[in-house]
Amino acid sequence: MKILFLDTETTDLDKDTRMIQLAYKNRLTGDTVNEYFKPPKEISVGAMSIHHVTNEMVKDKPSFANSQFKKDLEILLEDYIVVAHNAIFDIGVLQNEGLKTKEYIDTLRVARHVVESPEHKLQYLRYLLKLNVEGLAHDAWGDILVLEALFEYLFPFVKNKFLLITDEEVLGKMKELTVTPVPLKNFTFGKHNGKSFEEVSKIDKSYLDWLYNSEMQKPEEERKEDMIFTLKFYLGK
Repeated sequence: MKILFLDTETTDLDKDTRMIQLAYKNRLTGDTVNEYFKPPKEISVGAMSIHHVTNEMVKDKPSFANSQFKKDLEILLEDYIVVAHNAIFDIGVLQNEGLKTKEYIDTLRVARHVVESPEHKLQYLRYLLKLNVEGLAHDAWGDILVLEALFEYLFPFVKNKFLLITDEEVLGKMKELTVTPVPLKNFTFGKHNGKSFEEVSKIDKSYLDWLYNSEMQKPEEERKEDMIFTLKFYLGK
């Protein structure tokens, strides 16, 4: 299967964020890349507190823009399915670097569809599903190792759950799940934390309406698709 496990670390979480670390693994050939780059903007303190990469650490690194790594990745993206956790973010990063992704699978969205869990963050699933891997969290290469293990867990799970036969059918279903919103069950924040959306829709529908309007006022790239999908259902929109 032409699968490319991919993860990035970035300068910040803004829509114009830039890449400071790129890691990927070619599932077909076993080839790997794990490289740091000097970004065209400063790394934010908030980002440094998560991935621990400082401006000083990358000041002597090459630019990604004119690198062979960019040229090689551009070729791979023409023919490979990118697999990433919260893939929309990484695809946005690649776009900011002038690269276009043709096909992708988001293990976050797939896991939300098929894995019963209060959380679906990569490191949470790592321990919940007892994925036997080593690697530091919030390091692009460490996350690649967990991402690969998660994909290998989800692949047969999806195959059995949906009674599929071929690998192509499984990949197709995973791509379908990737673009299908997931209805949320319970609030994990705010004054109704722990209550179900169904319950809140009966006792405090105005709160759902307020939440929907708040979400829709955000820039499109910041909106939570699953949240909007769920709110629309209970508000009858």
